[in-house]
This record gives sequence, structure tokens and C-alpha cells, in this order.
Amino acid sequence: MSTTTRGRPRSFDRDAALDKAMRLFWARGYEATSIGDLTAAMGIGAPSLYAAFGDKKTLFGEVVAKFGDRYGGFVARALAEEDTAEAAVRRILREAATEYTRPECPHGCLVISAGVNTTSAEIADLLRDMRNRNIDTFAARIQADIDAGVLPSHLDARTLARYVGTVMQGMSQAARDGAGRGELERVAEMALRGWGP
Repeated sequence: MSTTTRGRPRSFDRDAALDKAMRLFWARGYEATSIGDLTAAMGIGAPSLYAAFGDKKTLFGEVVAKFGDRYGGFVARALAEEDTAEAAVRRILREAATEYTRPECPHGCLVISAGVNTTSAEIADLLRDMRNRNIDTFAARIQADIDAGVLPSHLDARTLARYVGTVMQGMSQAARDGAGRGELERVAEMALRGWGP
């Protein structure tokens, strides 16, 4: 039973509320999502939101972590499971086409799009740091293959990693603009031609 007491249901499901907040931030971005929007979507009053999650920035930090665990894991899995950087990147870009166009979710990637036009330096830094850590991870994996002779020695690992990140960001925005899975898969295949012999 969910009788409401001072804005918070007795059967308050923190994880479900966090999921609703995640989808709202994902669809609208950090800046355009108000506390009123969040309380309406989550079905709780503002005092309960603050009590359960802290302020909007703290809630967003939890949302980003939840997003990474639930929807961003395809990148880490590919890097861990594939034998080469090339195979990992091929898998990442192909899977991004699927992940960014899930019919049951807002399109694109929350980490790429939620901070657009934010006036919060803290939020902008959080998301930028996450994206740049991905680039660092890609670069390290590519460099390891260069050092092992798997990839040609003339390649610049950092530039190639930035290229992958840029393609992913473009795919995310294209999904938000209405590009479907098939179109993004073709974009991924075109981007991957640079990895060929």
C-alpha cells in the first residue's frame, strides 16, 4: 500500500525513483530538468527528494553511476572480452548503434548529451571527465596493440582513440535526431574502414 505521508509514499522504491530520474535527465538533460519535473516523475515531494537523494547535483551523480552500470557497460565488456583493440572498437561502435536507439529508452547517451548547455561547471566537468577517461582507456588499449606489433607503429594511439570517441558522440547525437539503428550501424561500418589493412 502506498499511502502518502508528507509527500513520500510509504512503499517508496528508491531504485525505481532513481530510474525515473535517470530517464528524465537522459531525455531532457541536466539543465532543463527542474526539481518540479523530478518530483512529478518520481512521485515524491521535494522534501522527500532532498532527504532521499540530496540536491539535484547529487541526484544526477547517482543517475550517471546507474546509467553507467545499466547502459554503459557495453564499452567495458568489449574492451575486456575482445583480443585486440580493433576488435573491441568494432564491437563498441556496432553495439553503440543498438544501445543509442533502444526503443524503451531515450535515444543517445546520457553521458554525452545530458550536460549540453549546462551552466553548472561541476556537472560539465563530471561528464567531460567521464568522456575523457573513455578516450584514455581507448588510447591505452590501442597503444598496447601498437607496442605488441598488432597495429602499425606509425599509428597515433591518442588521435585514433579521439576519433573513436568523436564517432560515438556523433552517433549519440544522430540517434537523438532520429537516426535509426540500421543507419547508425552503417555509420559504424563506414567509420571502421580506417582500421582495415
